[in-house]
Amino acid sequence: MRRWVLGWLVVLSALSLAQTRVVLGVGGKTAVVYLPLTVVERLGYFKEEGLDVVIQDLQAGSRTLQALIGGSVEVVMGFYDHTIQMQAQGRDIVAFVQVGRYPAIVLGVRSDLAGEVRSVADLKGRRVGVTAPGSSTHFFLNYLLAKNGLKPTDVSVIGVSVGAQAVAAVQNRQVEAISNVEPAITLLQERGLIRILADTRTTKGTREVLGGEYPAAVLYTTRAWLERNPETAQRLVNAMVRGLRWMWGKSPEEIAQVLPEEYFLGDRALYLKVLANSLESFSPTGRFSDTAPLRPLVVLSSFDPKVAQAKIDLKRTYTNAFVDRVPKR
Repeated sequence: MRRWVLGWLVVLSALSLAQTRVVLGVGGKTAVVYLPLTVVERLGYFKEEGLDVVIQDLQAGSRTLQALIGGSVEVVMGFYDHTIQMQAQGRDIVAFVQVGRYPAIVLGVRSDLAGEVRSVADLKGRRVGVTAPGSSTHFFLNYLLAKNGLKPTDVSVIGVSVGAQAVAAVQNRQVEAISNVEPAITLLQERGLIRILADTRTTKGTREVLGGEYPAAVLYTTRAWLERNPETAQRLVNAMVRGLRWMWGKSPEEIAQVLPEEYFLGDRALYLKVLANSLESFSPTGRFSDTAPLRPLVVLSSFDPKVAQAKIDLKRTYTNAFVDRVPKR
Protein backbone atom coordinates (compact mmCIF):
# COMPACT_ATOMS: atom_id res chain seq x y z
CA MET A 1 0.00 0.00 0.00
CA ARG A 2 2.76 2.41 0.97
CA ARG A 3 4.61 1.67 -2.27
CA TRP A 4 1.40 2.28 -4.25
CA VAL A 5 0.86 5.65 -2.53
CA LEU A 6 4.47 6.69 -3.14
CA GLY A 7 4.12 5.71 -6.78
CA TRP A 8 1.04 7.88 -7.19
CA LEU A 9 2.78 10.77 -5.46
CA VAL A 10 5.59 10.53 -8.02
CA VAL A 11 3.06 10.47 -10.88
CA LEU A 12 1.11 13.43 -9.45
CA SER A 13 4.33 15.36 -8.93
CA ALA A 14 5.34 14.75 -12.56
CA LEU A 15 1.90 15.82 -13.79
CA SER A 16 2.07 18.96 -11.68
CA LEU A 17 5.48 19.79 -13.18
CA ALA A 18 4.20 19.22 -16.73
CA GLN A 19 1.26 21.53 -16.20
CA THR A 20 3.19 24.75 -15.57
CA ARG A 21 1.74 26.93 -18.31
CA VAL A 22 3.35 30.21 -19.39
CA VAL A 23 1.89 32.59 -21.97
CA LEU A 24 4.82 34.22 -23.76
CA GLY A 25 4.51 37.06 -26.26
CA VAL A 26 7.07 37.68 -29.01
CA GLY A 27 7.29 40.56 -31.47
CA GLY A 28 7.81 38.55 -34.67
CA LYS A 29 8.68 34.91 -34.02
CA THR A 30 10.39 34.44 -37.39
CA ALA A 31 12.64 37.47 -36.83
CA VAL A 32 16.18 36.16 -36.42
CA VAL A 33 16.80 38.34 -33.34
CA TYR A 34 14.35 36.01 -31.54
CA LEU A 35 15.64 32.79 -33.13
CA PRO A 36 16.82 31.19 -29.84
CA LEU A 37 13.16 31.05 -28.75
CA THR A 38 12.31 28.79 -31.70
CA VAL A 39 15.49 26.73 -31.21
CA VAL A 40 14.63 26.09 -27.55
CA GLU A 41 11.04 25.24 -28.46
CA ARG A 42 12.04 22.85 -31.29
CA LEU A 43 14.71 21.10 -29.24
CA GLY A 44 12.13 20.42 -26.52
CA TYR A 45 14.00 22.25 -23.77
CA PHE A 46 10.87 23.96 -22.42
CA LYS A 47 9.09 20.62 -22.09
CA GLU A 48 12.13 19.08 -20.41
CA GLU A 49 11.88 21.87 -17.82
CA GLY A 50 8.23 20.94 -17.22
CA LEU A 51 6.88 24.00 -19.02
CA ASP A 52 3.94 24.35 -21.37
CA VAL A 53 4.98 27.58 -23.11
CA VAL A 54 2.17 29.06 -25.18
CA ILE A 55 3.80 31.45 -27.66
CA GLN A 56 1.75 34.35 -29.00
CA ASP A 57 3.32 36.00 -32.04
CA LEU A 58 2.27 39.65 -31.93
CA GLN A 59 4.55 40.71 -34.82
CA ALA A 60 6.11 43.77 -33.13
CA GLY A 61 7.88 44.64 -29.88
CA SER A 62 5.54 47.51 -29.02
CA ARG A 63 2.54 45.15 -29.23
CA THR A 64 4.12 42.55 -26.95
CA LEU A 65 4.86 45.26 -24.38
CA GLN A 66 1.21 46.38 -24.54
CA ALA A 67 0.11 42.75 -24.10
CA LEU A 68 2.27 42.40 -20.97
CA ILE A 69 0.93 45.64 -19.48
CA GLY A 70 -2.61 44.55 -20.37
CA GLY A 71 -2.13 41.12 -18.82
CA SER A 72 -2.77 38.96 -21.90
CA VAL A 73 0.79 37.58 -21.78
CA GLU A 74 2.93 36.82 -18.72
CA VAL A 75 6.42 37.04 -20.20
CA VAL A 76 7.83 38.74 -23.30
CA MET A 77 10.65 37.90 -25.65
CA GLY A 78 11.47 41.44 -26.67
CA PHE A 79 14.11 44.14 -26.52
CA TYR A 80 15.73 45.24 -23.28
CA ASP A 81 15.27 48.97 -23.94
CA HIS A 82 11.54 48.63 -23.14
CA THR A 83 12.46 47.98 -19.49
CA ILE A 84 14.14 51.40 -19.32
CA GLN A 85 11.32 53.12 -21.18
CA MET A 86 8.78 51.61 -18.77
CA GLN A 87 10.74 52.59 -15.64
CA ALA A 88 10.61 56.20 -16.88
CA GLN A 89 6.80 55.78 -16.93
CA GLY A 90 6.69 54.36 -13.42
CA ARG A 91 6.33 50.66 -14.39
CA ASP A 92 8.58 47.99 -12.91
CA ILE A 93 9.63 45.71 -15.78
CA VAL A 94 12.63 43.38 -15.39
CA ALA A 95 14.74 41.52 -17.97
CA PHE A 96 15.93 38.20 -16.59
CA VAL A 97 17.96 36.55 -19.36
CA GLN A 98 19.83 38.19 -22.25
CA VAL A 99 19.46 36.50 -25.64
CA GLY A 100 21.03 39.10 -27.92
CA ARG A 101 24.23 40.97 -27.09
CA TYR A 102 23.86 43.18 -30.20
CA PRO A 103 20.59 44.60 -31.60
CA ALA A 104 21.15 43.13 -35.11
CA ILE A 105 19.04 46.03 -36.43
CA VAL A 106 20.01 47.52 -39.78
CA LEU A 107 19.09 50.86 -41.34
CA GLY A 108 19.13 50.84 -45.12
CA VAL A 109 18.01 53.10 -47.93
CA ARG A 110 16.42 51.93 -51.18
CA SER A 111 19.14 51.36 -53.77
CA ASP A 112 17.46 53.57 -56.36
CA LEU A 113 17.76 56.47 -53.88
CA ALA A 114 21.34 55.77 -52.79
CA GLY A 115 22.62 58.74 -54.82
CA GLU A 116 20.29 61.13 -52.98
CA VAL A 117 20.39 59.56 -49.50
CA ARG A 118 24.07 59.10 -48.69
CA SER A 119 23.78 59.48 -44.90
CA VAL A 120 21.19 59.40 -42.14
CA ALA A 121 20.94 63.20 -42.32
CA ASP A 122 19.59 62.86 -45.89
CA LEU A 123 16.52 60.96 -44.61
CA LYS A 124 14.75 64.21 -43.72
CA GLY A 125 11.25 64.21 -45.22
CA ARG A 126 11.48 60.52 -46.18
CA ARG A 127 9.21 57.56 -45.36
CA VAL A 128 11.03 55.02 -43.21
CA GLY A 129 9.72 51.51 -42.48
CA VAL A 130 10.04 50.04 -38.98
CA THR A 131 8.60 46.80 -37.57
CA ALA A 132 5.96 48.92 -35.76
CA PRO A 133 5.90 52.43 -34.29
CA GLY A 134 7.26 52.32 -30.73
CA SER A 135 9.32 49.17 -31.35
CA SER A 136 13.09 48.89 -30.98
CA THR A 137 13.61 49.30 -34.72
CA HIS A 138 11.86 52.67 -34.30
CA PHE A 139 14.06 53.53 -31.28
CA PHE A 140 17.15 52.67 -33.34
CA LEU A 141 15.99 54.98 -36.13
CA ASN A 142 15.23 57.81 -33.68
CA TYR A 143 18.68 57.50 -32.12
CA LEU A 144 20.41 57.71 -35.49
CA LEU A 145 18.28 60.70 -36.46
CA ALA A 146 19.20 62.51 -33.22
CA LYS A 147 22.86 61.62 -33.69
CA ASN A 148 22.71 63.26 -37.12
CA GLY A 149 20.96 66.45 -36.04
CA LEU A 150 17.39 65.45 -36.92
CA LYS A 151 14.23 65.03 -34.83
CA PRO A 152 11.99 61.92 -34.87
CA THR A 153 9.31 64.04 -36.56
CA ASP A 154 11.65 64.83 -39.48
CA VAL A 155 10.71 61.49 -41.07
CA SER A 156 7.42 59.65 -41.63
CA VAL A 157 7.44 56.30 -39.84
CA ILE A 158 5.48 53.37 -41.31
CA GLY A 159 4.99 49.96 -39.68
CA VAL A 160 6.03 47.21 -42.11
CA SER A 161 6.34 44.21 -39.73
CA VAL A 162 9.16 41.67 -40.35
CA GLY A 163 10.23 39.12 -42.98
CA ALA A 164 8.37 39.00 -46.30
CA GLN A 165 6.09 41.95 -45.41
CA ALA A 166 9.08 44.20 -44.76
CA VAL A 167 10.71 43.13 -48.03
CA ALA A 168 7.48 43.84 -49.94
CA ALA A 169 7.25 47.34 -48.44
CA VAL A 170 10.65 48.22 -49.96
CA GLN A 171 10.04 46.36 -53.21
CA ASN A 172 6.68 48.09 -53.72
CA ARG A 173 8.20 51.49 -52.83
CA GLN A 174 5.91 52.06 -49.88
CA VAL A 175 8.98 53.27 -47.98
CA GLU A 176 12.23 54.94 -49.00
CA ALA A 177 14.33 53.54 -46.18
CA ILE A 178 13.94 50.77 -43.63
CA SER A 179 15.03 49.99 -40.06
CA ASN A 180 14.52 46.27 -39.61
CA VAL A 181 16.00 42.89 -38.67
CA GLU A 182 16.83 39.59 -40.33
CA PRO A 183 15.71 37.79 -42.44
CA ALA A 184 14.41 40.89 -44.25
CA ILE A 185 17.78 42.64 -44.42
CA THR A 186 19.76 39.88 -46.19
CA LEU A 187 16.81 39.26 -48.54
CA LEU A 188 16.83 42.95 -49.49
CA GLN A 189 20.63 43.00 -49.86
CA GLU A 190 20.72 39.88 -52.04
CA ARG A 191 18.08 41.37 -54.35
CA GLY A 192 20.03 44.62 -54.59
CA LEU A 193 17.15 46.61 -53.09
CA ILE A 194 18.94 48.47 -50.29
CA ARG A 195 22.21 50.13 -49.40
CA ILE A 196 23.23 49.89 -45.74
CA LEU A 197 23.59 53.08 -43.68
CA ALA A 198 24.02 51.49 -40.21
CA ASP A 199 24.48 47.83 -39.24
CA THR A 200 24.48 46.29 -35.74
CA ARG A 201 24.57 42.59 -36.64
CA THR A 202 28.27 42.25 -35.79
CA THR A 203 30.73 43.27 -33.08
CA LYS A 204 32.42 45.73 -35.47
CA GLY A 205 29.18 47.31 -36.68
CA THR A 206 27.69 47.63 -33.19
CA ARG A 207 30.88 49.24 -31.91
CA GLU A 208 30.82 51.77 -34.76
CA VAL A 209 27.15 52.68 -34.31
CA LEU A 210 26.54 52.24 -30.58
CA GLY A 211 29.99 52.08 -28.99
CA GLY A 212 30.00 48.42 -27.93
CA GLU A 213 27.88 45.58 -26.55
CA TYR A 214 24.21 46.49 -26.30
CA PRO A 215 21.61 44.23 -24.61
CA ALA A 216 18.96 43.54 -27.22
CA ALA A 217 16.59 40.55 -27.24
CA VAL A 218 15.77 39.41 -23.70
CA LEU A 219 13.04 37.73 -21.69
CA TYR A 220 11.31 40.37 -19.59
CA THR A 221 8.26 40.52 -17.33
CA THR A 222 6.79 42.52 -14.47
CA ARG A 223 8.63 42.41 -11.15
CA ALA A 224 5.38 41.25 -9.53
CA TRP A 225 5.20 38.18 -11.82
CA LEU A 226 8.87 37.40 -11.24
CA GLU A 227 8.45 37.54 -7.48
CA ARG A 228 5.31 35.35 -7.60
CA ASN A 229 6.81 32.78 -9.98
CA PRO A 230 10.55 32.40 -9.26
CA GLU A 231 10.59 28.64 -10.01
CA THR A 232 8.85 29.10 -13.37
CA ALA A 233 11.22 31.95 -14.23
CA GLN A 234 14.18 29.74 -13.35
CA ARG A 235 12.93 26.96 -15.62
CA LEU A 236 12.46 29.45 -18.49
CA VAL A 237 16.02 30.70 -18.01
CA ASN A 238 17.41 27.15 -17.73
CA ALA A 239 15.86 26.33 -21.11
CA MET A 240 16.96 29.58 -22.81
CA VAL A 241 20.56 29.36 -21.58
CA ARG A 242 20.72 25.72 -22.63
CA GLY A 243 19.56 26.81 -26.10
CA LEU A 244 22.13 29.60 -26.30
CA ARG A 245 24.88 27.15 -25.30
CA TRP A 246 23.65 24.71 -27.97
CA MET A 247 23.75 27.43 -30.66
CA TRP A 248 27.20 28.73 -29.75
CA GLY A 249 29.73 27.30 -32.19
CA LYS A 250 27.10 25.66 -34.41
CA SER A 251 27.16 26.29 -38.15
CA PRO A 252 24.23 27.90 -39.98
CA GLU A 253 23.51 24.48 -41.52
CA GLU A 254 23.30 22.79 -38.10
CA ILE A 255 20.93 25.45 -36.75
CA ALA A 256 18.76 25.38 -39.88
CA GLN A 257 18.17 21.65 -39.37
CA VAL A 258 16.03 22.31 -36.29
CA LEU A 259 13.95 25.14 -37.79
CA PRO A 260 10.53 24.88 -39.49
CA GLU A 261 10.60 24.91 -43.29
CA GLU A 262 8.52 28.11 -43.47
CA TYR A 263 11.36 30.08 -41.86
CA PHE A 264 13.39 29.72 -45.08
CA LEU A 265 10.84 31.70 -47.16
CA GLY A 266 11.33 29.28 -50.04
CA ASP A 267 15.11 29.79 -50.27
CA ARG A 268 17.13 27.69 -47.84
CA ALA A 269 20.51 28.76 -49.27
CA LEU A 270 19.64 32.41 -48.77
CA TYR A 271 18.46 31.73 -45.22
CA LEU A 272 21.84 30.16 -44.44
CA LYS A 273 23.40 33.50 -45.43
CA VAL A 274 20.94 35.22 -43.07
CA LEU A 275 22.12 32.99 -40.22
CA ALA A 276 25.79 33.50 -41.09
CA ASN A 277 25.22 37.28 -40.92
CA SER A 278 23.49 37.01 -37.52
CA LEU A 279 25.14 34.40 -35.31
CA GLU A 280 27.65 36.83 -33.82
CA SER A 281 24.80 38.85 -32.31
CA PHE A 282 23.59 36.15 -29.87
CA SER A 283 24.77 35.91 -26.28
CA PRO A 284 26.74 32.73 -25.48
CA THR A 285 25.83 32.89 -21.77
CA GLY A 286 22.53 34.72 -21.24
CA ARG A 287 24.23 37.04 -18.76
CA PHE A 288 24.06 40.84 -18.68
CA SER A 289 27.32 42.73 -18.32
CA ASP A 290 27.46 45.46 -15.68
CA THR A 291 28.24 48.21 -18.18
CA ALA A 292 26.32 47.38 -21.41
CA PRO A 293 22.84 48.42 -20.08
CA LEU A 294 24.09 52.01 -19.96
CA ARG A 295 24.15 52.15 -23.78
CA PRO A 296 20.37 51.68 -24.24
CA LEU A 297 19.85 54.39 -21.61
CA VAL A 298 22.04 56.79 -23.60
CA VAL A 299 20.23 55.87 -26.83
CA LEU A 300 16.73 56.36 -25.37
CA SER A 301 17.72 59.60 -23.60
CA SER A 302 18.80 61.09 -26.93
CA PHE A 303 15.23 61.29 -28.24
CA ASP A 304 12.79 60.38 -25.42
CA PRO A 305 12.33 63.30 -23.01
CA LYS A 306 10.61 61.08 -20.40
CA VAL A 307 13.71 58.86 -20.20
CA ALA A 308 16.10 61.83 -20.34
CA GLN A 309 14.34 63.53 -17.42
CA ALA A 310 13.76 60.41 -15.27
CA LYS A 311 16.16 59.11 -12.66
CA ILE A 312 16.66 55.59 -14.02
CA ASP A 313 17.98 52.86 -11.72
CA LEU A 314 19.48 50.46 -14.26
CA LYS A 315 20.01 47.78 -11.60
CA ARG A 316 16.22 47.44 -11.38
CA THR A 317 15.82 46.86 -15.13
CA TYR A 318 17.65 43.52 -15.24
CA THR A 319 18.84 40.65 -13.07
CA ASN A 320 21.47 37.91 -13.45
CA ALA A 321 20.12 35.99 -10.43
CA PHE A 322 18.42 33.31 -12.55
CA VAL A 323 21.22 32.93 -15.11
CA ASP A 324 23.72 32.47 -12.29
CA ARG A 325 21.67 29.52 -10.99
CA VAL A 326 21.48 27.65 -14.32
CA PRO A 327 22.97 24.14 -13.92
CA LYS A 328 26.31 23.52 -15.64
CA ARG A 329 25.64 20.75 -18.15
